This record gives sequence, structure tokens and C-alpha cells, in this order.
Amino acid sequence: MKCAPPETDFLVIGAGIAGLRAAIELAQAGRVVVLAKREVKDSATQLAQGGIAAALSDEDEVSLHLQDTLSAGDGLCNVEAVKILVEEGPERIEELIQWGTEFDRNGTKLAFTREGAHSRNRILHAHGDSTGQEILRALYAKAKTLKNISVCEFEFSTELRLDNGKVYGISLINDKGIPDEMAASAVLLATGGLGQLYRNTTNPAVATGDGVAMALHAGAEISDMEFIQFHPTALYLKKAPRFLLSEALRGEGAHLRNLEMHRFMPKYHPMAELAPRDVVARAIVHELEVSNAKDPVVYLDLTHLHGEHLKKRFPRIYSTCMQYNIDITTELIPIRPAAHYAMGGVRTDLTGHTSLPALYAAGEAAATGVHGANRLASNSLLEGLVFGARAGQQMRAELKHSPGRSHPSKHAASSNGPVDAGLEEFIDEIQDLMWKDVGIVRSRTGLNGAIQHLEQLSVRLAHPRTRRSYEARNIHTASLLVARSALAREESRGAHYRTDYPTHNDTKFLKHSLVRGDSIRFV
Repeated sequence: MKCAPPETDFLVIGAGIAGLRAAIELAQAGRVVVLAKREVKDSATQLAQGGIAAALSDEDEVSLHLQDTLSAGDGLCNVEAVKILVEEGPERIEELIQWGTEFDRNGTKLAFTREGAHSRNRILHAHGDSTGQEILRALYAKAKTLKNISVCEFEFSTELRLDNGKVYGISLINDKGIPDEMAASAVLLATGGLGQLYRNTTNPAVATGDGVAMALHAGAEISDMEFIQFHPTALYLKKAPRFLLSEALRGEGAHLRNLEMHRFMPKYHPMAELAPRDVVARAIVHELEVSNAKDPVVYLDLTHLHGEHLKKRFPRIYSTCMQYNIDITTELIPIRPAAHYAMGGVRTDLTGHTSLPALYAAGEAAATGVHGANRLASNSLLEGLVFGARAGQQMRAELKHSPGRSHPSKHAASSNGPVDAGLEEFIDEIQDLMWKDVGIVRSRTGLNGAIQHLEQLSVRLAHPRTRRSYEARNIHTASLLVARSALAREESRGAHYRTDYPTHNDTKFLKHSLVRGDSIRFV
């Protein structure tokens, strides 16, 4: 039997932390198929370094984690969602430990560290700076012990299939490159983020906004797309990928210095390097602009910290930087901000329900309101874990014994196809446009120009056939969502900063943006 059968009870699109945790929950009630667009390890979960936040230490309290999350969210957090996150988080992490996750310890006690905007040491980490990789390993190992779960790699989901407004399955391009379909009683979008909208990103190549684009095309509601978090510190070398340099480095005491070697963050925020990410990212952008250098950078400085401790605490970062001949214990690291995380996505309730029957979403692809306008560091893995489990529980409770109708595709045309050079140029054009005009600092002029440019590009994606052309369409769709939502929000809040509206406007915009079709409103 092929890995992806024509029908199943539950279909999970995405094999990161949210998708696998949901699948484990669903396996109690029926057959579960998990589709990964590439290999399971190709996910943002795998790349997550810093850790996972939870109020588990003796000095911490759930109420403090709640308050820190609300403060970072800048007025827009869904308080009920945050309560669920911080209250259910410790139990979900205890499960991970029972399933074999090896978090770092001091002796027999769990080791906790601190990151920006946290008031307590509450960040659990694994193998120093490979937390997501270790969690994914443990979840995948657990999933493989459950006979009801099939994890299928290289299965690319292209569209949601509807019957009278209800989602009954998907269209896909299978591992042979042939169009196909699958039916299920319920579908979970756990497709991750959309960092590939931007020229500079810490996200993996698979983060092309697939779930959000599929949901929008099917008629689902999308929310808070203007809120894109840019990580302040990504390795910046011309011939190197934008490798994430964890916020935990600043938690350990790293300093930020400009080209003149001045430590600049204290003049921007009282918490200096531990200020919220959006503040740090904008401060870096300002320092880059005033430097007058042709290709400016700022530097992350760890040279005053204990070298052997750094090597042990951040082995992955140390070894990666050494590949580019940078010894983080003795040399400054050139950095710039990079697109990192999407606070918005497919709008859901607290159990993962979207606005379409039988369609659910969890993790970075979903918008529960838990992060508000700006995600608190190390809450992303926790969100995937908590709301992945909740979505699985709800789908299980609502299982309809008929899995729906299957309409297997009869096309036989190959859909992997040769690389389309024009397509790559098209994607590059969008990424450059988004970085320039819909990035860390925005304005009406830039946003209007970006929207007009993106709308003119629409005709080039009318009939996608290959995997890459679907990714290009999804990047284009998600880019328009971000740009239009950013233009509509005429204020600055959290990760969304407008030079023409530099302050909050609580009267009009202490609300969530809501997109359905071509309309945007605030609710």
C-alpha cells in the first residue's frame, strides 16, 4: 500500500511539533496520515535553538509567565488563549520528558535560562542549542510506536477540497510528482510559517506560507498577518545562509555593538539587549542606516563571556560559526535582522477550529491570538505543543465515521518538473520587494507600492502545475495578505511599525485584523 492512501480518518499537513503532537492525540481514535512536504527534519521545529518556555522552576509561577506573554503581545493577546498556553504547558512538557525528551539538567534538576522580556529563568533547552531538534526526535519516535500513524514524506499539499462548504480532503502532488487526492473526516493545517516571503530569513526553505494560502483560497478567515517578527540576530555573511543566533546568547550576557564598537542598546530600551525583539530589531535597523557604510552590519559580542561555557552551552552555534572561520569566543559576529516568525495565520478558536467545517489549524500556521502583536521568546514550541494537542483532542471528539468522498485524480503528468529559472527570478523579486517595503519599518508609500507591484505579478501564477510553482503562488498570496493587512493597520504595535503612524491607536486598532477573500476588517 502506498504511504498516502486515498482516504483516512484524519489528515495532518505538516510534521513539525504541532502536527506530530496532534497526530499522537488522534491515533487513539482512528487512522492518521501526516504529510511532510520534504523530509520530517525539514521544519522550523528542527531549527529551533533557544528553548521552550514553561513555569516549571521553583522561582517561577504560571501567573508570571502569563503576564510576560501579555506584555510582549502589546495589548492584542487573546487572554484565554494565553491562559491555556501557560497553564497546560507544564503538563505537555512533562509528557515530552516521559516520551524520552532529554532536556539539559544541572545534576538531576532541569536547567532553566532566560531570554528577552522574560521576568524569570523559565527556558528549557536541550543539547545546549538544539531544543527543537531534540523535541522533534522524541515526538517522531513516539509517533512511530503508534500503528495508526503513517508519516509520508515528499507529499506536497496544493489545495483543500470542499463539498458544500465543508473540507473533505486535499489535492496533492505525490512523491512521484503526480497529482493526486486524499479524503479525510478532518484536516489539520500544521504547515508552519512563511519566512520565505523575505530575502533574509531564519526559516527553512519549506516555510512558504502554504497553509495560509490554501486556507484563504478555500474561503477560510485569516487573521493578524501584519505581525511578522524579525529576529534581531542572524549571521550576516555574503555567502552564508542567514543562520539564527539564538536570543539565549543575549540571555547569557552577549552585547550588541555598532560599527564604531559602541554598545548601543542601552540608549533604546531600559532592558538593553534583553528588550523585546521588535525593539532590538528596529534599533539595529537604525544603527545600520546611520552608519553610512556600503554594506553595514552590527556585531554580537560574546568575547567577555567564558569561552568553554559558550562552547558547551551553544555547540551548534559555535560549530556553525567556525565553519565560516568565526570563533564566537574570541571574535565579534556580524549580524543583521531576519524574518523569523508569523504571529498571524489561519484564524482558529481555542480548539483549533477554523471558520470552515472540518478544517483545523495549529502551530505557526494558526492565529489563536496567543502571541498578540509580538511573540514572547520560546513560546512558539510551547504553542505548537499545547494547541497541537488541543486540536487533536477536538478532531478526535468530532470524528465522523464516514471519512468523506474521495475523487482520485487521473492526471499522470509529472509535476516535479525541471527547475524554472523564470520562477526563481519571480520569487526573488517578491522576496526583495517584501524585505524593502513590507519589512521591519513600513510606510503608506512603500506598502501601496508593494501591493501594486504584487497585484501586477498575479497573472504569472494563474495555473500552477509544479511543486515550485505552487510554492511561488503561496508566497505571492501570503505576501499580499501581509502587505494589505499592514496597510490597513494605521498605527504601530508590537512587530508592526509604521513611520507614518508611529504610535498606538487603541480606539481604532486594539483589535485583530480579519481577512476573508478580498475584504479586511478589524474585530
